[in-house]
Amino acid sequence: MKGTAGKTRTVDRGEPPSLTLRTDVVQGDRIAVRDIVASTGLFRPEEIGIAVELVEERLRVGPASGYHFIFAEQDGRVLGYSCYGPIPLTLQSYDLYWIAVRKERHGAGIGRMLLERSEAAISGLGGLRVYIETSSKASYRDTRRFYERRGYRAEATLREFYSPGDHKVIYVKALGKIDAEGEKERR
Repeated sequence: MKGTAGKTRTVDRGEPPSLTLRTDVVQGDRIAVRDIVASTGLFRPEEIGIAVELVEERLRVGPASGYHFIFAEQDGRVLGYSCYGPIPLTLQSYDLYWIAVRKERHGAGIGRMLLERSEAAISGLGGLRVYIETSSKASYRDTRRFYERRGYRAEATLREFYSPGDHKVIYVKALGKIDAEGEKERR
């Protein structure tokens, strides 16, 4: 995705029909992100606010914010999105901050496609590891399975992190490795 900021393109390889991807962020994305994240029924109001804040920071600062987005649209409506960025003080590690799809579109392959495109974009930016944090609550079981089926492994669990009985589970996936000369090896 490197060099595709602001471009849109239609996806035609097994993804949902007439799905368009874009990486530019527009004012309307604040409302779309709020609606998408709220529709999942998983997040508290303050968490939804954080998702919107990342969009606002990207709008305010631009690429220097460190927040990269991919939006999946169909017929002009945003159905899902991902947000990722480099982890400060690391050389090649990235966080996948958000990946969310409208509740009524779960199971349509949009999340899988967004995750794959995010990984490809991160790799294109030189990223070697993707980290994802999620909850241990039963309501997040499908989320954890989603990541595990796509090659992520639970690297750490921070007990009682979010609240009593709600642990933070940190997943990681290696996108590549460094060879003896310090260059990234391709998969």
